Amino acid sequence: MRKMANIIGGEDAVRVVMALKDMGEATDDQILAKTTIKLNDVRKILFKLYDHSIVQCDRIRDEKTGWIIFHWRLQPDQLESFIRNYKRRIRKILEIRLNYEMSHDFYYCYTPTCSKVTFEDAMELVFRCPNCSNSLQHFDNSSIINVLDKRVKQLDKELKE
Repeated sequence: MRKMANIIGGEDAVRVVMALKDMGEATDDQILAKTTIKLNDVRKILFKLYDHSIVQCDRIRDEKTGWIIFHWRLQPDQLESFIRNYKRRIRKILEIRLNYEMSHDFYYCYTPTCSKVTFEDAMELVFRCPNCSNSLQHFDNSSIINVLDKRVKQLDKELKE
């Protein structure tokens, strides 16, 4: 739960989730008192968590003021769904990168501050680095391809479970 909250909203979101876990159900003012995070930030975090179905809220109109009061509570049963969707997004990104790495030849000057370029770009640059003007040499990206391929297969396996 902490990791998921951290992904969605950082350390403040972790504090909000932990406060909700302790209180069960709470208003944003009660969460504010427990976390000492600014009220607007608490509300932003709660709505981010709500958008991901991690928290649920009931809206009740205050009879005296006419204002709507939100009562928030965690939905831990939605955590698995959030993680599964997050893994699907990561898998898609990794697959795109894997296809890119597999379909291009790269060249690199082997200067740590410079980046690799595709063969097409290297030809246009006459095999000179655009940053440092050193000679570009073929870059073997097979280790990158292997790492990406393993991670995609691992995520495929996890998503089938």
